Amino acid sequence: MITKSIVKIEQINEIAMDTIEMKVKTPISLEEVEPGQFIHVRIGSDHAHQLRRPISIADLDKANQIMTIVFKIVGSGTEILARAKVGEELDVLLPCGTGYPIDKLDVPKALLIGGGIGVPPLYYLAKQLVEKGTEVTAILGFQAKEHVFYEEEFKALGNCHIVTNDGSYGHKGFVTDVIDTESPEFDYFFSCGPTLMLRAVSAKLADSKGYISLEERMGCGVGTCFACVIPVPGSTTDYKKICSDGPVFEASEVAL
Repeated sequence: MITKSIVKIEQINEIAMDTIEMKVKTPISLEEVEPGQFIHVRIGSDHAHQLRRPISIADLDKANQIMTIVFKIVGSGTEILARAKVGEELDVLLPCGTGYPIDKLDVPKALLIGGGIGVPPLYYLAKQLVEKGTEVTAILGFQAKEHVFYEEEFKALGNCHIVTNDGSYGHKGFVTDVIDTESPEFDYFFSCGPTLMLRAVSAKLADSKGYISLEERMGCGVGTCFACVIPVPGSTTDYKKICSDGPVFEASEVAL
């Protein structure tokens, strides 16, 4: 159930170029939060930014009710959020959307493919999979060296490949290039990132079982305004709402 809550900022750091990691303490239990879900954050206290911003959940410390979120500064709203100070409070809706349904899957080996700000939700997913005994391989794509983050965190959980568009760090090219060169073994793939990347990954792994998570600007964030819809394959009239039916979907469930 989505709850409106006031959370308190406990820590905030810039972990890569224009990339902010924020830890917040929540007054409500985090026991039901699934990997892949997000929070919907109100920006400021005036009417300059009327729409909340969806931000993926990167990690949870359930015992202490601490949530880690990671976001990229891409406009005035996230710039304001990045200037927040420790001790300040945020008005959020949580948890929003659907998560990766790993409790219903048998996943001996998993391939995680992230791009840019699509990497954070895969970190908590990786931790949960490892707890279940899954062998995890991660392929993480970034624009350049200065944008890379969470490399060591993923390496602590399994095999991790970093790829940058310009080759300034790790492999040069795209995440799909690393799939070709490394040929990782997996039972399911889980991916999050820009639509172009998800389209390429879904095409590359069309014969495999997998789930994707879509990045999208949203209106209400709870499925009432139809601002973030995506078509269903083979239909011109059926759509899924990314904020409530997603952001996680089976790879074949939506038409990218």
